[in-house]
Amino acid sequence: MKVIAIILSLFVFPALPLVHAEGPGSFGYVLQADAFAKEKSLAVERLAACGRDWIILDASFDGELPWQREELDAIRRGLPERKVIAYLSIGEAEDYRSYWRKGWSDHSAFTSSAPAWLCGENPEWKGNYRVKYWNPDWQKIILESVDELMAHGFDGVYLDIVDGFETFEEVGGQYIDDRINPETQQSYRRDMVQWVKAIGVRARQKNPQALVIPQNGSALLVQADFAAAISGIGVEDLFTEGNKVQPKSHTEEVLAHLQTIKRMGKPVLVIEYPKRDERRAISKSLAKENGLVWLVTDRQLKTLGESGK
Repeated sequence: MKVIAIILSLFVFPALPLVHAEGPGSFGYVLQADAFAKEKSLAVERLAACGRDWIILDASFDGELPWQREELDAIRRGLPERKVIAYLSIGEAEDYRSYWRKGWSDHSAFTSSAPAWLCGENPEWKGNYRVKYWNPDWQKIILESVDELMAHGFDGVYLDIVDGFETFEEVGGQYIDDRINPETQQSYRRDMVQWVKAIGVRARQKNPQALVIPQNGSALLVQADFAAAISGIGVEDLFTEGNKVQPKSHTEEVLAHLQTIKRMGKPVLVIEYPKRDERRAISKSLAKENGLVWLVTDRQLKTLGESGK
């Protein structure tokens, strides 16, 4: 405990104002439910009994079997006011999704049949590809997915790769804030704001109370219409990155962005992935100090981990 106290003393951040937020006291984030439980019925049983206020799930149990309304209802019944939210990557394409066509890539390059919105593979996540998220054809695919998720009974959508605009801001190893997209004549950031807003409109056509929660991309919170359109925000690796403590400059910058949404009374979900006990303790302590809802879990999101506020 002495080590933890010493480290925390070196990373003192200006605490965010502790305003009341209409959000969870805990949450779960399980994208590989078939690793969490071998059978779908068992996963439903365990999730129903897990005690978490919000649960973020992939669209399907195992990549093939989608969650049905009655299963989501069973999970919700495990706790009053529980919300079950669907994970959806909106800034990258994943080659294991139903929209993917094998003919698009021969594993070394894209083929002539690859769509115009498809870009290079993410070197950190095999099978994930950058996309031109402003492209109408890509947006049509995702909006149809939103329709399907809402029809299955999810309470909203949890949007990943919202920070995908950053890869388009990089030029020669340097990042240019608010870089202009020559295809839209506005910034890549503005393109992402409008994209998230469009998803929110689509989800709320099916359920006016639908939650819309972006993951990362906190720099977009300076745009008032973005902050107004979302129900909260998820932030990965705020205090630690694996077993490393994040640089104080990184944490301070993100916390400054989060001031806006905290003042609006919307929840901030922090997801941290350290394995060492002292690093886990640091993540929890700093999240509590800043009034954030924390989850410490595995990077592959196969377990419930630990969560609180």
